Amino acid sequence: MPPSPTSRIFGRLPSGETVEAWALAGSGGLELEVITYGGIVRRLRTPDREGRLADVVLGLSDLESYLAGHPYFGAITGRVAGRITGARFTLDGKTYELARNQAPNHLHGGVEGFDKKTWTATPMDAPDGGSSLRLTYRSRDGEEGYPGNVDVTVTYTVTGDNVFSIDTEAVTDRPTPFNITHHSYFNLAGEGSGSIADHELQIYADKFVPTDEHLTLLGRYASVSGQANDFRKSRRVGDAIPNLFLNHGDLYLLRKSGTGESSNELAPAARLVEPRSGRALNVSTTETHLQLYTGSAIDGTLVGKSRVRYGKHSGICLECHGYPNGANAPAFSDNILRPDRPQRHTTRYAFSTVPATVRNAEDNSEADPVMNVFGSRTGDER
Repeated sequence: MPPSPTSRIFGRLPSGETVEAWALAGSGGLELEVITYGGIVRRLRTPDREGRLADVVLGLSDLESYLAGHPYFGAITGRVAGRITGARFTLDGKTYELARNQAPNHLHGGVEGFDKKTWTATPMDAPDGGSSLRLTYRSRDGEEGYPGNVDVTVTYTVTGDNVFSIDTEAVTDRPTPFNITHHSYFNLAGEGSGSIADHELQIYADKFVPTDEHLTLLGRYASVSGQANDFRKSRRVGDAIPNLFLNHGDLYLLRKSGTGESSNELAPAARLVEPRSGRALNVSTTETHLQLYTGSAIDGTLVGKSRVRYGKHSGICLECHGYPNGANAPAFSDNILRPDRPQRHTTRYAFSTVPATVRNAEDNSEADPVMNVFGSRTGDER
C-alpha cells in the first residue's frame, strides 16, 4: 500500500496565510506534490522504461518564486480558462466587464484567478494502491467581475497504475460562466532537460478554432486537414512548431462518442511520447476541447526546480476544458454554470512507457485514429 498523503509547510503569503505542500504517491511509482496556493502541481515524478524516476512538470523552487509571477505552471485556472473575447459577456440581459489582463481579452480568470487563490486541502482514501487530495475553494460573488458564489472542488488522485486523475465539481447560486482546467507544462524527458522538440504528439481531433493575432477565438470550427496543426497522426513536435500560428498551438474540438459532443464520458484527447526515455502520456477527458500550448512565451527568465533556466518550448500544455467564450456564443457552446445544474468533469493523465523500438502510433489512420492506442473506437468523425 502507498503511504497516505502527507503535508509540510511550503511557505507563507504576505498576509501570513500558510501554504501547504502535499505529497501523494501510488503503488506503481507515480509521485505528485501539490501546493495549496493555486492548487499547483509542483512536482510529478514518473518512471522511464528503465524504472528511473524523473520530474516531468515545470515548476519553481519556493513560494516566493511563484508569487513573483509565472505562466500558470501546474495551476488550476478559472473561473474561465482561456480567453473571453473583449473581456466582457452578457448573461440574462446584463453585461459584465472583466479585466483585460491579456488585451484585448480576459485570460484564465483575470488578474487574481483561481491560480492565485489558497485552496483548502483534505486528504482522502483512494482504492487500488492510490492516494487522493481534495481541494476546495469558494469564489465569492463579484470576484474578478463574475456573478454568483461558486463552490469548487478539485480532487487529485494518483492511482496504482500511474494515472494522475483530476475530478472537478462546481455549484453556484447564480448563473455564471465557468470553465476551469489544469495547466501543467509537461516535459517527459525531465523538467530541466531543455526543449520538448523531440516529443511525439497525437491529438484526437479533426477540427480546431481559428484565432486572430491576439489569440481571440473567432467562433467557428475549421478542419485540420492540410493544416500545420494536424496531429491526427503522430508528429515530432519540433517539426510542427515553426508552422503553427504564432508557434503557439490551437484549441481543438475533441471527438466524442455516446450522445454527442456534450456527453459526459471519458474520451481520448491526446498522446505524447518522449522516445529517449520511453515515457508516454495518454490524456482522456469528459471535456469537449483540448488547448495545445507549446510554451512559446517562456523566455529563459525563470529558473526551475533543478536550477536550470526554462527556455522557449521547454514544456508542453495539454489543457482539457470547454469552449472559453461560450458566454458570448451560447448557440455555439454553453459554458454557463447554473444553480440547478452542477458541473462535473474528469481528466486523466495516464503515464506508461514504450520499448525503445516502439514509437508513437504513427500508423493510425485518420478515420480510426485511436484504435491502436486506447483499444476502442471513439465514434464517427465530426
